[in-house]
Amino acid sequence: MRLAKFIGTHGTPAVGLVRENEVVQFSRHDVTSLFEILDAEDPAAKVEALLQGETQAMPLDQVALLPPIDQQEVWAAGVTYKRSQTARMEESEAAADCYDRVYGSDRPELFFKATPNRVTGTGQTLRIRKDSQWNVPEPEFALALNSRGQIVGMTIGNDMSSRDIEGENPLYLPQAKVYDQCCGLGPWVVLASEFWKEFSELSQVKVQLQIARDGNEVFQGETSLDQLARSLEGLVEYLFRDQHFPRGAFLLTGTGIVPDNDFTLQPRDVVSIQISGIGTLVSEIVQG
Repeated sequence: MRLAKFIGTHGTPAVGLVRENEVVQFSRHDVTSLFEILDAEDPAAKVEALLQGETQAMPLDQVALLPPIDQQEVWAAGVTYKRSQTARMEESEAAADCYDRVYGSDRPELFFKATPNRVTGTGQTLRIRKDSQWNVPEPEFALALNSRGQIVGMTIGNDMSSRDIEGENPLYLPQAKVYDQCCGLGPWVVLASEFWKEFSELSQVKVQLQIARDGNEVFQGETSLDQLARSLEGLVEYLFRDQHFPRGAFLLTGTGIVPDNDFTLQPRDVVSIQISGIGTLVSEIVQG
């Protein structure tokens, strides 16, 4: 089941089910957010019940998709793939030992990434900072979490990063990561109960990144979830330690694809992230 937010028939945000090449809009007045479905005891059963009521189907290619987020916070995990560890160590010689130690430690690196107003969806724009010269996308498998700390869905995340700012000093991480239009989510949320029916092994879940410039591919890379050095459940358990999320949260689980050190994003680049069983998140890059 693929659950989406979009501009509905009345020109306002709506919630619905993506089914093949159409979107079925839930019309019941008591369903006003995607979180209400994700936080249900049985999200799949909640969707089935909504489908019994009044619905309206629209062609998917005629729908303006929104990022699948309501009031949730977005958090992110770092140094969860070997490639990410290497890249972070290359950014900063002074912090190389710190990144090396966190890769093998029990406690993961977790940091706040975005509020909903800083998140954009597929077909929308992501920004690179005006005060940075080295910027990259970070394609990530993203978890949708309910208020009880359970993994209830999956989507695609783009954890935009200013590598020169973070590399100058690890204490600048928030500035390298958190700013307007710094995070992409989408195109929709796939319910976890349905996702794991299709993929029994993490190695089956592929993450692919493509960057196009002036219509030409300038970078492509691929990894799979079995390259994660940590379990998904372990990351969630640490996130929910000593804090609660009454409106749920999204957790980006880290990147295993990092462009070479001589690459940086430029305005009008088009970033496409594809993950098995979910779809493709497409973002155009802007600056300023």
